[in-house]
Amino acid sequence: MRYTLRQLEIFLATAHHQNVTKAAEELSMSQSAASGALKDLETQFDVQLFDRVGKRLQTNEFGNRVRIRAEALLAQAKELEHELSQHDKVGHIKVGATLTIGNYLCVDLIKQYIRESPGTQVKLEVANTESIARAILNFDIDLGLVEGELHHPDLDIVNWRKDSLICFCSPSHPLAQKTHITDKDLLAAKWILREPGSGTRQTFDRAMSGLTPSLDIELELQHTEAIKRAVENGLGISCLSEIALQTAFDRKTLVPINIPSRDFTRHFYFVIHKHKYRAAGILKWMGICNIDFETIDKL
Repeated sequence: MRYTLRQLEIFLATAHHQNVTKAAEELSMSQSAASGALKDLETQFDVQLFDRVGKRLQTNEFGNRVRIRAEALLAQAKELEHELSQHDKVGHIKVGATLTIGNYLCVDLIKQYIRESPGTQVKLEVANTESIARAILNFDIDLGLVEGELHHPDLDIVNWRKDSLICFCSPSHPLAQKTHITDKDLLAAKWILREPGSGTRQTFDRAMSGLTPSLDIELELQHTEAIKRAVENGLGISCLSEIALQTAFDRKTLVPINIPSRDFTRHFYFVIHKHKYRAAGILKWMGICNIDFETIDKL
């Protein structure tokens, strides 16, 4: 074999940081040794993996293709090392989740994962759909659970569970007493919404098709609880997942606004890189989420 796993580690670390020095620091080696290993790898196969822009190294088109294969190969090698060292088969896992899922659903999933696999850890990253997709494509996290719709040739995206958004206001808001909400009412209201790029905003904009450009958007906030507090204090009305609102509805600090003319239904999605090696921890998480392994393998 004309390449080593260490060379691939250095290549991947450099691709991630776009800098040899930072890659060397991550791998606890000298900058000169890392540079030499990269040069040897390219020379051995007479290829160029990076475009050099000043001090920054950016993987070129060929380098990106190699990176995908190298990520999968190293993941398998680490899994083999894990099994040979006789550790637990199910290991640590890095999960990305969008705000609603991360705040209201992931705790139970993490609890079950740890309970069924003692000694393991779950690292949870909460961000919007676009950020989670970028992290998966960059192999920064193992998998994602997202609210927004995605389309990318390198991602496997599977329906996970259904959800629905609900518009809501404070009990003292004029719309709280109305049984029939018109488009004129929606246009007259001040709105407090999630930021563009979030799955919640994507569903809201689609449901409000035809009205969205004319809505009076007072605030755009990244955090569900901040939106709920703003609405409670009479700053406007909003629209969030029913999962995030049930407790407030039960306490009557917020009240739903019924808009039957608009469709706020959506899906949550399980997302993973097509070339991500399905290690035992990933398969375990998929099982907890009731994701069909065979369905993903056929995508």
